[in-house]
Amino acid sequence: MEHESLNNWIWDGVYYHPHLFGGLMLTAALLGLSTSYFGGIGVLSLPYLWSDVGIFHKKKRGKKRVRVYMDGCFDLMHYGHANALRQAKALGDELVVGVVSDEEIIANKGPPVLTMEERLALVSGLKWVDEVIPNAPYAITEQFMKSLFNEHKIDYIIHGDDPCLLPDGTDAYALAKKAGHYKQIKRTEGVSSTDIVGRILLLLKDTERNDSSLNGEHHESITEAAHISQFLPTSRRIVQFSNGKGPGPNARIVYIDGAFDLFHAGHVEMLKRARQLGDFLLVGLHTDHTVSEHRGKYHPIMHLHERNLSVLACRYVDEVIIGAPWEISKDMITTFNISLVVHGTIAESNPLSPVGIDPYTVPKSMGIFRLLESPKNITTSSIAQRIVANHEAYMKRNAKKAESERKYYAEKKYVSGD
Repeated sequence: MEHESLNNWIWDGVYYHPHLFGGLMLTAALLGLSTSYFGGIGVLSLPYLWSDVGIFHKKKRGKKRVRVYMDGCFDLMHYGHANALRQAKALGDELVVGVVSDEEIIANKGPPVLTMEERLALVSGLKWVDEVIPNAPYAITEQFMKSLFNEHKIDYIIHGDDPCLLPDGTDAYALAKKAGHYKQIKRTEGVSSTDIVGRILLLLKDTERNDSSLNGEHHESITEAAHISQFLPTSRRIVQFSNGKGPGPNARIVYIDGAFDLFHAGHVEMLKRARQLGDFLLVGLHTDHTVSEHRGKYHPIMHLHERNLSVLACRYVDEVIIGAPWEISKDMITTFNISLVVHGTIAESNPLSPVGIDPYTVPKSMGIFRLLESPKNITTSSIAQRIVANHEAYMKRNAKKAESERKYYAEKKYVSGD
């Protein structure tokens, strides 16, 4: 009984006066006193006890999370933008993205195609982005750089290996480089906003030439090569963009399909809404041939592998079927264990294409089809029309940008990393 009271007294002392009893036990250990006197607390177990109660134990501090910053116009968001942000995120723990203001884009590059709201929706929808700063400046000024370091706790400013020059020819990231807080990533080859605008303008010219031919006028045709993507897809790139995880055994799998051409804010909002209806979002991407058959000769603007990466980069997407069938069969629903098939109220089609079988006949008959109200009234065609309507300004902008693009490729050197 006396031993039990002493034992309780010791443990109370350890709990309420850890430093005092820590010193007492250490002294006892050093003097070789009998440990049985201390209620059976062995000397060998002391370090573990100290670890629990904090005696002579240096408090572990969590490693500081590295915050990196990358900015851009992100006009006509494409897989090149997504890959740049993926690489930037790999250089830190948290990625903060600055979206350049409309005014700054106009002053430095020409008119943007997308609004600030649309560009913010696209950037926020990327799986690697943690925070977004709207209306960022085009050039990293000293004042803005201080705000990044002090207010946003940024450790490094990131940009691609292609030069970003101001109208006066100076480097937009000179101050960040001088401050020693600059890191560089590898540019994604094969696509740029300039390239996409060019494709749309060529599409316009092809359409005009086709109409002229019907009226008996003859013009030199633009070669098919003008529309061929320069993107070289690799299996590793697809893996880098993929979540790499399948659905759980009891997951509610939602399926949505489409072209997802010129990936835009309407797509992001629709995918977000679809993902909220289940645990796993499976997206079916139609082939180029299927899109062309249902939307017209000059579609899609972006090719299948380009569209695939744009969709995979979206934070709401879990998996993609590359080259999904137009009609959804019972076998496909069983194979992928699909619980719900959804489709938006805003969808594009070619009015001249023949009326075919409803691709959603089977899921409708099974009672697993749902029509979703499209959150935004934006389509691939409506974005293309913005460029067509203001094509002179964009042709001028592209001519200016094309020169710097040619210079970049002429002087390009291999840069490691991806």
